[in-house]
Amino acid sequence: MTTDQQGPVAVEVERIAGACGAIVRGFDLSVPQAPDAAEQLRRLLDEHLVVFLPEQRLDLDQLERVTDELGGRDLTPFVAPVAERPYVIKVIKEPGDELNFANAWHTDLSYLPAPPSYTVLHAWDVPAFGGDTMWANQYLAYETLPRELRERLLGLRATHSAGMAYGTGGYLEHVADKSSMQILPSDEAYQVHTHPMVVRHPRTGRDALFVNPVYTTGIEGIEPAEAAPLLQRLYQHSVHPNLTCRVRWTPGMLTIWDNRCTQHFAINDYGGQRREMYRTSVRGSAPVAA
Repeated sequence: MTTDQQGPVAVEVERIAGACGAIVRGFDLSVPQAPDAAEQLRRLLDEHLVVFLPEQRLDLDQLERVTDELGGRDLTPFVAPVAERPYVIKVIKEPGDELNFANAWHTDLSYLPAPPSYTVLHAWDVPAFGGDTMWANQYLAYETLPRELRERLLGLRATHSAGMAYGTGGYLEHVADKSSMQILPSDEAYQVHTHPMVVRHPRTGRDALFVNPVYTTGIEGIEPAEAAPLLQRLYQHSVHPNLTCRVRWTPGMLTIWDNRCTQHFAINDYGGQRREMYRTSVRGSAPVAA
């Protein structure tokens, strides 16, 4: 554990894994943060990719204000927002639900032209056991590939779409009776956007792998039969346990992660228990090739 007093807030930082993730104590996000305090939080995200801030007792007004301090709110398509709060979604699993939300490795909203920079997730009600979330470091995912493959990927772009999950007739519409999430299937989810397969982070300058099995649908200019085995290799490699961290949620924990260099996975191992969280997205920019 280390103490960081370089910024405006004296914080304790406790790393939870070798690849990414840190518990940060010292911020009180229930009150407005000065610009240099918000920048300190972004610097911690630059270093750890995902930060966990326990015991943050926030209402939804405060959650939205924190999101604005990090860079501004962004919409989450195809999920019904909280009433009168278009930028907030409720992530819920009731005791009788079979499925949870985000139970597959992915990067949030990579199908958009400008995916969010950060995701903010605040725990209100957590199960007595289970319901952990995992993250995978996509800097390391790229850096640990063979050199020849790293060089090949630099010239490639991948196609991304939300259709498989959120499209009319897609997976989430078919399993709607197994979850309390309010999904809004749409034909618009089948729109396709392309992004570099290796992106350069706008703050750190580091290169990260940028494909995921939920939203990546192919590789531009490569036939599906040739692209599929390459993508499957990358999907498997990018979430190897050596690249991950895992958190046990507690009530009031606020977690923030950088979508430009991580994937995440919400574990569904708490049948018969309730889990309620509120999520916002921080505006991002179009990914830039490494």
